[in-house]
Amino acid sequence: MENVIVWYIFTLADGSKVEFDLPIGGENFQLQGKMPDVLPDWAKLDFQQCHHCPLKVSESPYCPLAANIVGIVEGFGSLVSYDPIHVDVVTEERSISQDTTAQQAISSLMGLVIATCGCPHTAFLKPMARFHLPLASEAETIYRATSMYMLAQYYIKQHGGEPDFDLKGLTSLYKNVQEVNLAIADRLRVAIETDSSVNAIILLDMYAKVMPFAVKESLEELKHLFQAYV
Repeated sequence: MENVIVWYIFTLADGSKVEFDLPIGGENFQLQGKMPDVLPDWAKLDFQQCHHCPLKVSESPYCPLAANIVGIVEGFGSLVSYDPIHVDVVTEERSISQDTTAQQAISSLMGLVIATCGCPHTAFLKPMARFHLPLASEAETIYRATSMYMLAQYYIKQHGGEPDFDLKGLTSLYKNVQEVNLAIADRLRVAIETDSSVNAIILLDMYAKVMPFAVKESLEELKHLFQAYV
């Protein structure tokens, strides 16, 4: 499987920069970056562990999601949610630049990390991570998520499974993500005093919460774009 690298370069109001390079690949298309030598207690698997987590401490002492966001949390520990920030996101295909708030920028970065960190409940987001769209709007996220899920049904049918064209399974997947987001937010409230990283997770959770309710309405609004197909 191909490897990709995504660079996030943040320029703070004082001109200082915080950079993250995210190499993603391998057989499971996961983050390949080196973990910190010492991880904090809040990253341990059994600290505020998700109630539906299938992992065991004996096999995974640290929560893969928490462990992979330690560097992000520490890098932005002094920022408040609405602090202005400039972000450049660079891939082999293109560069995207935007002036935004700390919570919006961190949320975009965390969304990519969450999808590729090795958490069993976020693995279904890997196709979206491969074609990462930084700072995506709600409409863009709904379109991308439903398109991804429909393509997954094509592969399910190819492998002899029963496809779900009614999107019922997508609702279930995002409910699991909601549980993950809540547990991670609880961890971060213990880890840091400022709110930028916590609110970044809350922003992601808003998308997870709205997905089950917005899908049908949003898809109905997009229907006219597909007249050539029907």
